[in-house]
Amino acid sequence: MGVLDYIIMLAFTGIVIAAGLSFGKTGNSMKSYFAAGGAVPWRISGLSLFMSFFSAGTFVVWGSIAYQHGFVAIAIQMTMCVGGLLVGMFIAPAWQKSHALTAAEFVSQRLGISVQKFYSYLILLISLMYTGAFLYPVAKIINVSTGFSIEACILVLGVLIILYTVVGGLWGVMITDVIQFIVLTAAVIIVVPLAFDRIGGVGELFAKAPPDFFNIVNEEYSWLFLLAFAIYNGIFIGGNWAYVQRYTTVESPRSASKVGYLFAGLYLVSPFIWMLPPMIYRLVNPELSGLENEGAYLMMCKEVLPKGLIGLMLGGMVFATASSVNTTLNLAAAVFTNDLYKSVRPHAKPKQLMLIAKTSVVVFGLITILVALWVPSAGGIVEIVLSVGAVTGCSLYGPPIWALFSKFHTGRSILWCTILGLGINVYFKFFHPLLTGISLSRAEEMLAGAIIPFALLAGYEIWARSKGKVAQDYVSYKEGQQRIAAQTEEDNAEEQSSEVQNRYGLKVLARTMAITSLIFIVLALLAQKGLWITLVIGLLIGLAAFLIYRSLGKETTK
Repeated sequence: MGVLDYIIMLAFTGIVIAAGLSFGKTGNSMKSYFAAGGAVPWRISGLSLFMSFFSAGTFVVWGSIAYQHGFVAIAIQMTMCVGGLLVGMFIAPAWQKSHALTAAEFVSQRLGISVQKFYSYLILLISLMYTGAFLYPVAKIINVSTGFSIEACILVLGVLIILYTVVGGLWGVMITDVIQFIVLTAAVIIVVPLAFDRIGGVGELFAKAPPDFFNIVNEEYSWLFLLAFAIYNGIFIGGNWAYVQRYTTVESPRSASKVGYLFAGLYLVSPFIWMLPPMIYRLVNPELSGLENEGAYLMMCKEVLPKGLIGLMLGGMVFATASSVNTTLNLAAAVFTNDLYKSVRPHAKPKQLMLIAKTSVVVFGLITILVALWVPSAGGIVEIVLSVGAVTGCSLYGPPIWALFSKFHTGRSILWCTILGLGINVYFKFFHPLLTGISLSRAEEMLAGAIIPFALLAGYEIWARSKGKVAQDYVSYKEGQQRIAAQTEEDNAEEQSSEVQNRYGLKVLARTMAITSLIFIVLALLAQKGLWITLVIGLLIGLAAFLIYRSLGKETTK
């Protein structure tokens, strides 16, 4: 990396942090801080969901698999499209209809306080594991690009992420997600043709790739694994408490469905584009092995991108991957403040709750840094993400989703289905190999994680239906929902506040896009290769910023 790359990377970092910090004065209530006012435009919520999910593994986890196994990485990510469709059709609108601020609030109302506290403590623990695992690839990207130590990268980036998450709240997270999506989409459109040019054209990839490079599945990632992973993704996308906020913060069930459909549409197309750089790099440098594979994506970018654009894409990668961290930090703070602290101090004043919320972001952020420092000794990011997902994903997030639709499950039945599902999966992952010497394959591990909790849930559902009695927990929940629906005055007041927040958020987005457009145009004029494509992309981003700003002006004059 040259001096210009460092300048651009620092400039983009400043832009993203400034965008996040600009929402510091808007998050002055629990709903505005954790739910962005409750009426976020579905396009912004959908892009934010995509970036929060996509960024967690694309560059390091799936990039590593793409370098090693080729098309298999694309096939794995296509299961996320299937999951998004299922979420858009069924799960997202159900969450929006619950009128809960967070998933934990729904669990409390539908299943009871004791069940909610169990879930909250467990979700906090698992979330901190995930955020640590997601902070590690951000640091890995910087480590590969600059040569700085992985420990120093984790510490510095952790502090920066804590800073703009604690100040900006959910709106800050969402707007920075959208900016990262724009920058990375633009950058990869530039990378792909330059990467093909580096190896002599598209035909060379097919001619010189390893024999099994374009197989849809292989021994480790089989058809069985894809089936199980599709089920897992539907549950994880639909039930992860951080992602649930993307469905509950839009204005209607129809908008919530559109969030899921937008996510699915992006995952229908993006894997074919995003996975090409590490696949092409296999031909450029076939010697990577072990944890070195995790850096393949960045190495390809460094190989072909002109000066300045490397720094811009690096900045985009860093904050895109960091999106998963700040999304989960926002969730953890919401759960702790809204669902744990308030149960102990029910009469706490709003200012006190906001102080607790922001303090908890800092504390959870520091724990995240410690977990990230531990990742390399645990076998690397691929092992962490897939293993934790297989053991916990469906057992943890599936039962509350089931409760969205079931009249017969009680709080106690959902709780025991969760505990038994987790217990059985933990046994197969850790104790079964020790006792029998036989370990489940990757596909078997993922399938067991997906099927076991649903077998338990379905078994109880069938038994309860045979008794013909609706659960008292469900009856109480529906009565509470009717009372909430009657509170129209408060909703109308908050609707006005939400509209102000939306306009401000879009204004920040338009301004940030305009600055990003200017960066692309300047880099195009300085570039020795890729001039025209960089210039066109910069102009298109600028045009989009102008159209957003103009639409806000029209609304003002109405």
